Amino acid sequence: MKAFLLAAGEGTRLRPYTDQIPKCLVPIHGKPLLKIWLDLLAAHRVKEVLINTHHHADQVDRFVKGIQNDLPLSIITSYEKKLLGSGGTIMHNRWFVDGCNDFIIAYADNLTCLNLGSMMRAHDHYRRNGAVLTMGLFYTTAPQVCGIAVLDPEKKITSFIEKPETPASNLANAGIYIATKDIFDYKPLKTAGRHGNLVDMGYHILPAMIGKMFGYIIREYLRDIGTIQSYYRALKEWPDVNG
Repeated sequence: MKAFLLAAGEGTRLRPYTDQIPKCLVPIHGKPLLKIWLDLLAAHRVKEVLINTHHHADQVDRFVKGIQNDLPLSIITSYEKKLLGSGGTIMHNRWFVDGCNDFIIAYADNLTCLNLGSMMRAHDHYRRNGAVLTMGLFYTTAPQVCGIAVLDPEKKITSFIEKPETPASNLANAGIYIATKDIFDYKPLKTAGRHGNLVDMGYHILPAMIGKMFGYIIREYLRDIGTIQSYYRALKEWPDVNG
């Protein structure tokens, strides 16, 4: 299994921390968030990881070089001089998953102890029922600021809207996906990069895949540390949830 770790964001809402370091290297009790992700992927037998970079990219490169020999992972960084968007990154680096039937896409600014193996098993089941993508979901108390999914009884996603004014559910996109290679057949990805515009998973790609996506509800701890308030809360919560 291979994985894309999306880590190129500038982290503007985490300033002043991100004035000096990239968001993916923000420490959680002394351990960079990116290392938590790489350990999680390695624990679930992911063998190759591509990390996209932009803001403070040199720091990410040095960090990866420093830990590469300590992990059973092959890690590649892909620098974006101009941000491509989450979907644009996947399409630009399509070569990385050539020959793969399935691969992981994850936003590296989430802190989680997700049982990735359980999600993989669910994806195997959903794929047999026509899934092109399995989306990690969590229950939110602020659905207006999230990508919101509606599920049918079989966990098929029947609606997905990014930041809806009138949310139809409180099941939010966790920014963790397992996709099949068929995702590249969808128009927003096929045309990514042709006009130099950002191509975003939530706004452009996922709405085009209704009926071919299934939802996996994450029961383990998950928090987006994209704001100062959320980061501080994570620092309080993480020791309790992660031993």
